[in-house]
Amino acid sequence: MGGRLAALGRFCFRHRRWVLGLWAVVLVVGVLIGGRVFEGTVAGAAGSSEADRGSAAVTAADPAKGSVTAVVDGVPVEDQAVRAAVTRATAEITALPGVASVTDTYGPAAGSGPAQRSADGNASLVTVRMADGSSNAQLTAVTQRLSGIAADGAKVTVGGDLVLQQEVKKQTERDTRFGEIVTLPLTLVVMVLVFGGLAAASLPVIGAVASVGGALLAMFGFSKIMDIDTSVLPIATVLGLGLSIDYALLMVNRFREERGHGAGIAAAVERTSATAGRTVAFSGLTVAVALSGLFVFTSPVLAAVAAAGVSVVVIAVAAALTLVPALLGFAGRRIKTPTAPVPDEGFFSRTVRRVRKKAVPVALACTALLVAAGAPFAGAEMRNSGAAVLPASSAGRQVAETVDQRFPQVSPAPVTVVVRGGAAVAQAYADDVVAGLPGVAGVRAVTPVGEQLSTVDVLVHGDPQGAAARQVVKELRAERGGLTTYVTGGAASVVDFQHELLTRGPWALGLVAIGTLILLFLMTGSVVMPVKALLMNLLSLGASLGALTLIFQDGWFSGFLGFSPVGGLETFIPVLVFAFAFGLSMDYEVFLLARIKELRDRGYSCTRSVELGLQRSGKIITSAALLMVIVFAGFAAGDMLMVKQMGIALAVAVAVDATLVRCLLVPAAMTLFGEFNWWAPAPLRRLHRRFGLSEHTELPPIAATVLPAQRGPAHEPARAEAPGEADKPVKSAAPGRTDGSPGAGRPGEADGPVAAEGLVGAVTER
Repeated sequence: MGGRLAALGRFCFRHRRWVLGLWAVVLVVGVLIGGRVFEGTVAGAAGSSEADRGSAAVTAADPAKGSVTAVVDGVPVEDQAVRAAVTRATAEITALPGVASVTDTYGPAAGSGPAQRSADGNASLVTVRMADGSSNAQLTAVTQRLSGIAADGAKVTVGGDLVLQQEVKKQTERDTRFGEIVTLPLTLVVMVLVFGGLAAASLPVIGAVASVGGALLAMFGFSKIMDIDTSVLPIATVLGLGLSIDYALLMVNRFREERGHGAGIAAAVERTSATAGRTVAFSGLTVAVALSGLFVFTSPVLAAVAAAGVSVVVIAVAAALTLVPALLGFAGRRIKTPTAPVPDEGFFSRTVRRVRKKAVPVALACTALLVAAGAPFAGAEMRNSGAAVLPASSAGRQVAETVDQRFPQVSPAPVTVVVRGGAAVAQAYADDVVAGLPGVAGVRAVTPVGEQLSTVDVLVHGDPQGAAARQVVKELRAERGGLTTYVTGGAASVVDFQHELLTRGPWALGLVAIGTLILLFLMTGSVVMPVKALLMNLLSLGASLGALTLIFQDGWFSGFLGFSPVGGLETFIPVLVFAFAFGLSMDYEVFLLARIKELRDRGYSCTRSVELGLQRSGKIITSAALLMVIVFAGFAAGDMLMVKQMGIALAVAVAVDATLVRCLLVPAAMTLFGEFNWWAPAPLRRLHRRFGLSEHTELPPIAATVLPAQRGPAHEPARAEAPGEADKPVKSAAPGRTDGSPGAGRPGEADGPVAAEGLVGAVTER
């Protein structure tokens, strides 16, 4: 066979030992070296927004790199045993290397005193500021000594921002490993049911494991040239795992189909690469286009997700096009071959006929349901969850919540203004400008950070990140008192992200929409179907974001899912859900539309093309979607709030898309549009004829594709097929079955031969 993908399949089959060995090296190196990527990540990577610039200025001027805080609770602060234990620990910690300063409620050090004790007098704080050059070993020594504060009845909990960062990294790594351990066995069970055998089912799992190793290596490389936020790793991993399983599923399914047509193992691998390989390549391009929209944003989290996500897609495609053909060469004889084609009459074809009879009510009902499901997102609140991203059992989160509730005098202020100037200048600014602004509840403190840098802690009424707080941020930025100031804090970060979303979001959406429309036009030759597909995907995305709002903002099923609602969604999660879910939804759209387009090109009417297209692709699309849902749900079972939000949102998006949209809304809409589905202006039709992407590959007869010099049982000769069998294109005007089954040749029953199936042949049910 001609074509680069066919040649790649031949090469990987012939040199399968080398290909397998190369991927084994990638896996081992990825686990040993790429696994260290968790150590190099940054919890809250700094960006270029005003809030980030202000925080960076304070960090640069502060000789300490962070703090460790211990809460000593349960015994009155004036208890002599507690006082002695805390004083002794403070003295010992002060002498440890890497410690910049230590404060408590008893000592004379600057910052010590009443501010370090709770209002009820039953708890106090010990705060250790670590020097900028302190090591992890020195940090560990400090936390161990704080944990060792012992007094009868006293409970000591150690947290602080440095401890929080460590816990976020460790919890993220645990959740990622847990997601992999849970999802892989479950997907194996499902694929055994789909393929009816362990040999075929195991190949997608092996491919997924190898691609995860490659993904870890890619992200390790990116961590050396850019800041990788800790949250990026599980998000990229879940995408890579899902896509790898999905793509390998399509490849193995097409291989079984070719074997069922009588092809030998070598020929089946070659033909699979030429057809299903095109599905994988086109799908990867579609997902990459969706993720590329994230490059428009300046947020370091989104930029890192875009870079890691695109690289993961490339690796998943590479594994499907190289590793899977090699594995098929080893395991081909053990893979069960289907004995009969899937009938053209079945659940999906009957569903299409029922929908066609009531196309208008079905289309209206589905649209109304999806719009209603997405409506809650209109009231979504964006938040920086902070310590709340960790589970309630986390010591770092417990300390942060205790400080907020019982030590308001030292808890992070809702809004902090960084002023270029000394303490006197900052105090005058606080008195003359800040205190008089509407919405400001007061100024808590003015703190010099350096000779020419100070901070002003601003208190607000109500929610520290609510609408009132965000309005105060805007007022402070509008009235700077003639000084150079940076307004920072949680509310300021939310304002900055919303501004970026409003200014850059339309460009990102436009990039994704234009790229998708071009790809679908090149595939279908229609301008109607790409627009229709885009609108349907937006509807399913809206339903996913609406469910996300109800669950994580309003608290629906929070007890069952094991988290505490924080009153909003993490700022960047909706953007990531849009990019990821849009790519995955368009992936399934391509599978279905390409099958329908192939049948349409063979001469079937629009209605019959839709009916047969869904019947022949429905089972594999549903199986692939089920596997995706399992992968996403496995990661959603973790404890990190951001990972849980992403997992649940993507699981809902895929489930809605594979059922309500693909099985009901798409057939209803195509019935209503009829022949107009395929309309395009004459100039664009000419453009498509010249540059269109063909989903249909004319395959030669199987006997002509047998590779020369086949030796051994793995290269058993292919069965030559008589003309008119599976690999001979249909020439008749009235398509019919040619497989010898009852009803062969009757118009409207089937499209006869299945060979010549192109990219979408990978999702056939035969």
